[in-house]
Amino acid sequence: MGMQVLVLGSGGREHAIVKSLAQSPLVDAIFTAPGNGGTALERDTVSVSLDVEDPTAVASYAVEMSIDLVVIGPEAPLVAGVADAVRAAGIPAFGPGASGARIEGSKAFSKDLMARHGIPAGRSRTFTAEEREAAYATLNEFGAPVVVKADGLAAGKGVTVAMDLETAKAAVDECFDGRFGAAGATVLVEEYLEGPECSLLAFVDGRTVLPMAPAQDHKRVGDGDTGPNTGGMGVYSPVPLVTADEYARMVEIMWMSADAMADEGIDYRGVLYGGFILTTEGPKLLEFNARFGDPETQVILPRLQTDLAEVLLACAEGRLEELQLSWSSHVAVSVVVASSGYPGSYETGKPIAGIESAEEIPGVTVYHAGTKMDGGDLVTAGGRVLNVTATAIDFETAIANAYDAVDRIQFEGAFSRRDIGRRALLGRSSS
Repeated sequence: MGMQVLVLGSGGREHAIVKSLAQSPLVDAIFTAPGNGGTALERDTVSVSLDVEDPTAVASYAVEMSIDLVVIGPEAPLVAGVADAVRAAGIPAFGPGASGARIEGSKAFSKDLMARHGIPAGRSRTFTAEEREAAYATLNEFGAPVVVKADGLAAGKGVTVAMDLETAKAAVDECFDGRFGAAGATVLVEEYLEGPECSLLAFVDGRTVLPMAPAQDHKRVGDGDTGPNTGGMGVYSPVPLVTADEYARMVEIMWMSADAMADEGIDYRGVLYGGFILTTEGPKLLEFNARFGDPETQVILPRLQTDLAEVLLACAEGRLEELQLSWSSHVAVSVVVASSGYPGSYETGKPIAGIESAEEIPGVTVYHAGTKMDGGDLVTAGGRVLNVTATAIDFETAIANAYDAVDRIQFEGAFSRRDIGRRALLGRSSS
């Protein structure tokens, strides 16, 4: 009998995970909590109602349903300790426990870990609300541009890259004055690092690190990297501007980071996401995430040729040293189709059409992010609605096919950036 897998989460990342798992001959059934309109269409997949941030509820359900593997997609359940509860119930869990998830849940903890273990990163100082004046003083010392971050989870919206000190001071005030709730009770002031950004994700099971292919996200809402930051408007993989030496150094830093956590008694099993900046002094870490990136997953998994179910289970059971990852030589480009108004307020419930036509294009897969079924109709249910991913032999073809597919999809207020992947064509000078 094949595996029964429970996947927690409802976004495009989770649809990409579910789609890959559904292609595995090792998997018999997939349960998603809550899933979305796309996961519901995958083979042998059912949606269940479950509080994914309640460790006891998740573990109890996994035991009741004889689940063989729990895959935790978003960061909040990881920080809440869901993986710990699942493992305590005797079921393999893909995702770090609460102690490991602190590398994303607390930027101050993450920076302190980097400093203790000599992991390359920019200078950073941490402040509480009582130290507001000291934070202002550090802004003056570091000078503009400078980066201000809320310490905790703020749904990707707690980071300000301030090009002047007035903006930086306002960002500190936003955190301390409650805009991000408890996440902003502690603030980091960080040195601004110059260079192109790049993400490198790796499977980690404690001491073994299996790096994935690098990816480059597009965070700002508008073409040419204009407008406010978002959860990501598009992504591509691999990243041509990353040299072989830079990639090797990034992998080395990921090993250093995994070893650092193991040395501090953290049993880390899951994805370690390194957000890097390629400086003139070499790659440096901007931040860690404790899970698959979104939308990075939507270009990385389509290129992974190794059975995902096999990899996730081996990682959860501490057997990664048994595996080697195999990657397609094709490139992947993913364009986010979003609701009008995102990343601000937006309306939901808009009927979606054209996905079947989009997926008739060779190499195109449409991953659902903010969708749901409403009485048999597929409708919008979020800001980032769809991830339109195209794989092809080269970036020119992938970009053209992705936008051909995007243009076949319709819902009221739909929009996307029109320059996703251009950096891959233009090279380092464009980043």
